[in-house]
Amino acid sequence: MRSKLRLISIGLFGFVCSLAGTEARAELTDVTQTTPHVPGGAIGKSLTQQIGAGRGDEFTPGSSIYLIKRDPARSVRRGRQLFQRKFTLDQGQGPRVSRDSSGDIHKNPALGAGLTDSCAACHGLPRGSAGAGGEVATRPDSRNAPHLFGLGLVEMLADEITHELRAIRAKALAEAAASSHPVTLPLTSKRIKFGFVTALPSGKVDTSQVDGVNPDLRVRPLFAHGGEFSMRAFDVGALKDEMGLEAPDPVLCRATDPNQPATAITPAGLVLDPALDKIRRPPVCSPEDDGDGDGVINEIDGALVDHLEFYLLNYFRPATGRTTNRTREGLRVMQRIGCTSCHVQNLRIEHDRRVADVETGFDPVRGIFNRLFATATTLFEVVNDGQTYPKLLPKQQSFLVRDIFADFKRHDLGPEFHERNYDGTVQKQFMTEPLWGVATTAPYGHDGRSISLEEVILRHGGEAQAARKAFARLSDNDRQKLLEFLSTLVLFPPDDTASNLHPGVPGTKNPQDPAAHGSINLGALFQIPSEGPE
Repeated sequence: MRSKLRLISIGLFGFVCSLAGTEARAELTDVTQTTPHVPGGAIGKSLTQQIGAGRGDEFTPGSSIYLIKRDPARSVRRGRQLFQRKFTLDQGQGPRVSRDSSGDIHKNPALGAGLTDSCAACHGLPRGSAGAGGEVATRPDSRNAPHLFGLGLVEMLADEITHELRAIRAKALAEAAASSHPVTLPLTSKRIKFGFVTALPSGKVDTSQVDGVNPDLRVRPLFAHGGEFSMRAFDVGALKDEMGLEAPDPVLCRATDPNQPATAITPAGLVLDPALDKIRRPPVCSPEDDGDGDGVINEIDGALVDHLEFYLLNYFRPATGRTTNRTREGLRVMQRIGCTSCHVQNLRIEHDRRVADVETGFDPVRGIFNRLFATATTLFEVVNDGQTYPKLLPKQQSFLVRDIFADFKRHDLGPEFHERNYDGTVQKQFMTEPLWGVATTAPYGHDGRSISLEEVILRHGGEAQAARKAFARLSDNDRQKLLEFLSTLVLFPPDDTASNLHPGVPGTKNPQDPAAHGSINLGALFQIPSEGPE
């Protein structure tokens, strides 16, 4: 058994941590659509085969829940392939929002979203990653598609902050009821200050002093304006708005049932409570409904949503590029002038729901392509419940998220960041953009209108005016040090990054052979034997 579990661990390293195989690169077709074994590869299974036995449960072999619990590497693998997959008209791709993709854009900004056939079309740079690169006209001044590295960590941090803020609110209410006097408490989570909440003896709550988050105290880190907190809802919404693919997701539909909404827990472990949060209802909630009238029903089966969500939960963090004395001094300059009051460097998760982590950094000896090397570690425990294959479950231990540089609050950065909406209103507050990966995501700003890091810093105003002025007053040398530090926060292509799982061939004489570059991938070592290519 020990030898078998060692292979399980190695296989999970290879697939959860890589989220890629040597055949998974940019946007992909599957072998039933195009000629197999072409250069660059293809997805080994059809969409129907990836659905398998549907959602099922942890005792239904081939179902998404079974794989997440007992072969999570395979689930992440499928999620990655679904993210890269080029969907077809026969599978329901397009139209996007209405039957002819027309309507009142003032009421529905999603009409300005681009029509595409793959998630990787908007989130695909560097090649083969869940990176950045897309732009949509959901606002008159456009929106830049952010990278999705570390997205699971972002969701978990936001959820934990939400629970801590709501616990403070509950404490204030209890103290007000006991004392028969108003009670005001500071809203602080992970050393981040969100203003104050005042509870009244009547049971009402005064949120007029709440800062950087909605009165319901739900932190919504997804979208520049802070519009979503669930990766699953993000997935279902993007599939519809960008590709016209409708997902009758049973998890979101349960939580938004207009007749009897009920608490639901996603396979990634996020609790959706309709009594506490506003949750976006999927476009259809029956596999038999053809909401967009294209003749295709059940376009995205719930099992596929499970795999996509689990993939993004476990997606790895950005890398740290080459550091020098000057870049370390640049970080100190950044701290001195006040940038890190909003861009908080490190934040701790108390209950990490991932099953693996990858630390990627500059290594001129072992790094081959981009001189980066990744080290993977597993975060799961083996639970033997008497079934053929044991469960591999997250330990949910504490984890320090390093170099994220975010505070999960909305701020007003002044008129140069204000955004026009199609309905004539102006969006003034935006989430603090995490700085990890920032060196690889030009152009900058939520609208992609700033051409360099220096220009986007000088664009700051409003709540960041003091830090902006301090940056402008820096000597050329100190300013350059700060920019050199930011240049160490990078994204990377997983298929071309050597790792302890696949170190590649340092000093290779055949640079056209992708295998020589190494990858964050070991191979097809799943816990459960496969009956064909994955």
